[in-house]
Amino acid sequence: DMSKNEFKLKPTRMRTHPHTTRSRLMLEVASALVNRRDWNLLQARISLREQGSDGWPLTLFGSDSPATIHEVAAGKVQFAMINPGMILKVAALGQAPFKKPIPLRIIAVLPALDQMVFAVKQETGLKTITDIRDRKFPLKLSLRGQPDHSLQVIIKHVCAAAGFTLDDIDSWGGQVRYDAGMPYGDNRIGAVHRGEIDAIFDEGASAWGNMALELGMSFLSMDETILRRLEAVGLRRGTIEKKSFPKLSADVATLDFSGWPIYTIDSTPDPLVRDFCRALDESKARIPWAKDEPLPMQQIVRDTDEGHLEVPLHPAAEKYWRERGYLA
Repeated sequence: DMSKNEFKLKPTRMRTHPHTTRSRLMLEVASALVNRRDWNLLQARISLREQGSDGWPLTLFGSDSPATIHEVAAGKVQFAMINPGMILKVAALGQAPFKKPIPLRIIAVLPALDQMVFAVKQETGLKTITDIRDRKFPLKLSLRGQPDHSLQVIIKHVCAAAGFTLDDIDSWGGQVRYDAGMPYGDNRIGAVHRGEIDAIFDEGASAWGNMALELGMSFLSMDETILRRLEAVGLRRGTIEKKSFPKLSADVATLDFSGWPIYTIDSTPDPLVRDFCRALDESKARIPWAKDEPLPMQQIVRDTDEGHLEVPLHPAAEKYWRERGYLA
């Protein structure tokens, strides 16, 4: 007789769905970890799926490797970021290391003013990139240690445009070394100070350019012929300006690395692109930016000096940004 043993089920009060709580918790913890200054695991790869599904239909990847572009093209990654952005145009043109053109599209470009620096000790007497070839100079050169970084692709294109290879430098009695860390680190700019190397080729002029100049280094420039050859493979010319680097005797022609694009493939479905754009827009105040200001949405969805649209916007992204009033 249930009337004698009557009981009531009390609903559990939950603020969110349990699956949402688990996913949100992991994402928040990951965000806190990468915000720590002493944390060195800084690349993020996030995959999302329905509960119980076999596959992972949505993957987001913050990378600086050209290899990720192949994953985007194959549909293994739907949205990715890369630095430098001009590698996207190299891929879109089908230039090395890409075997055929890849129809990439941009969602947005985070502004980051940046130039490539080819820094050498002044006592080498080198003035231009082609001087290395002409003098068969035995350069002791430090490059970024990460073997799959976009820098490796770009530096090979620069050497090819100037008529030599990195192997040539070794054969001339020099040394090409791949050092861990950023150029301002002790094992790189510190190695210049200790006399172990006489050149560093790397990006981030604003971060370490003045440090190099203070150590008595100079920046190699490129002539018009070299710049045109590099533009033909998808690279972008730029200028290191004397006004930002007082110890320079004049502006230096180089490559422009400005902008961190978020990109996808042209066949990514419009609804998924719109969902991504909406999520980015809704998150703009929570993404760390200059002086804790929200992401400058009107700036990141168009071509600017600090963020280049090396390939076109995805049509669905362009439509969404126009609807939101970020594009005229």
